[in-house]
Amino acid sequence: MKTSADPVRDYLSAVEREASALPVDRRQELLADLAEHIEVTRAERPDAAIGEVLAELGDPRTIAATALAEAGNGAAGAPAPGGVGTPARRSKVHPLVPLLMLTLSMPFMMVFPDLPGPLFGVLLRVTGAVLLCTSVHWAAVQKTTGVLLAAVLPSVVFSTANLSGIGPEAGTPTLLANLAMLALMTGTAAWLWRVRRA
Repeated sequence: MKTSADPVRDYLSAVEREASALPVDRRQELLADLAEHIEVTRAERPDAAIGEVLAELGDPRTIAATALAEAGNGAAGAPAPGGVGTPARRSKVHPLVPLLMLTLSMPFMMVFPDLPGPLFGVLLRVTGAVLLCTSVHWAAVQKTTGVLLAAVLPSVVFSTANLSGIGPEAGTPTLLANLAMLALMTGTAAWLWRVRRA
C-alpha cells in the first residue's frame, strides 16, 4: 500500500469523496476554496504545521455535510457526525448578524446608560461572540482575534473604568474612551467582514 507524502492532497481527496453527491461544479468550487484557504494560511503562518492548518479547517465529512446541506441536498448526503443537520444550523446565521451584535452593543450601552442599557449591551456582546465562534464563515484564528478585539478588550476596559471610579459621569475622558472602543469594535467588524468565507 502506498504511503502519502502530501497530506493536503489526501485531505482534499477525502473532502471530494465525502461530497460526491454535490454537483461537479459546486464540488470543484468547494475544493478550490479549501485549497486557496490552505495556501493563504500557510503563507500567513509559515511556521504552522500542515496538520494544524488542516485540523483548523475541520473534518472532511463535516465540511462535505455542510456543503450538501447548503446545496439543499442534506437529506441525500451522509449525516453530519454531530447529528443530522448540525452544520446546516450553524450556516443559517448570516455573517453580518454577529458583527452587528458585537458592534451595536456599545452604542446601545452609550444611549441607554441606566440599568436596561448595560444589561442588553452585554447580552448583545455575548450573543454576538457566541455566534461568531460557532460560525462557518471564519477560521479559528480570525474568530479568536474578533472575539478578543470586539468583545473581551472593550469589556475589560469598561469594567476597569467602572471599578476605578471613572464611570459614566466622568464626562470627556469617558466619552473619548467609549468612542475609541467603538472605533476598535467597528474596525474589527469591518476586518471580519472583509476576510469572511463565502
